[in-house]
Amino acid sequence: MHLRDLELFCEVATLRSFSRAAKALGVSQPVASETVKMLEDRLGLPLINRGKRPLELTPAGRMYMEGSRELLESFRRLEDRVLQLRDKVVGPVRVAAIYSVGLLQMDCYVKQFEHLYPDAALELRYIHPDAVVERVLNDEVDLGLVSFPPRRSADLTCISWQEQEIVVVVPPQHRLAVRSSMKSIELDGESLVAFTPELQIRTEMDRWLKQAKVSVDMVHEFDNIENIKRAVEVGSGVALLPIPTVRRELEIGSLKVLHLDDVRWVRPLGIVHRKHKVLTTAVQRFLELLHEPPESFFYAGPEDAGASKRAVSAADAAPA
Repeated sequence: MHLRDLELFCEVATLRSFSRAAKALGVSQPVASETVKMLEDRLGLPLINRGKRPLELTPAGRMYMEGSRELLESFRRLEDRVLQLRDKVVGPVRVAAIYSVGLLQMDCYVKQFEHLYPDAALELRYIHPDAVVERVLNDEVDLGLVSFPPRRSADLTCISWQEQEIVVVVPPQHRLAVRSSMKSIELDGESLVAFTPELQIRTEMDRWLKQAKVSVDMVHEFDNIENIKRAVEVGSGVALLPIPTVRRELEIGSLKVLHLDDVRWVRPLGIVHRKHKVLTTAVQRFLELLHEPPESFFYAGPEDAGASKRAVSAADAAPA
């Protein structure tokens, strides 16, 4: 039995899929299935209930995954200490992010990290906001990138990262599209394409509008930014969105934005990791890199597709 077998088993257990785990680790699906079967034969117990979709761990499987994670984490810490003697940064860096952090925004960090530390292995997953914190707490990832991070948590260390300005997004044909700024009260009576109520960003926006004494007509509600942008583009209404999330649309001219000049509404982004977790050197280096200005980075050429290969989406939708 090899540590790689345990890593593959943990990936299958985390993603609850042989095919997705195989893709994430760069092996074939038969290899993933055979590896788990080999572990089950060795133990004489089933670890995964294959009759359920998605796959589910058996009681023995849950116990085995917990122990495997502890073993892998111990080995990574040991390897990290030894390699520090060579002043070398190696090992995995597992990051989960809300989708709206943005592929374009994160790509520069990924490429810079791979340029500086080619022996490390960065894996970036885009998943639902609630799942980010869950993955961090379950030690399935090292770092989580979230919006509106919890101010206090008994189990998480929360680090402030960015504050993204909220702007009014309108289609080019909208009467406000000729302007660059507006007062918040001018939103009164507008048709608003909004987030669904269960998302934290919607809770914050409802509070902001109430404080500004603004009443809007909620015409559509979506749980992801991409759908909100598409609805605004076809003229369904206006939206309140973090400005980095509409950069592409601004470049191609499919949307216009107006800055709010009488209020400061921002979406805070934070970095979370398990409290008291010992971060490896590779994870610490990536954490430090996230706080550097991207404009100072080395940028690889367009032929460098390495970063995109390591961006794994765990959901079809793009939740906020």
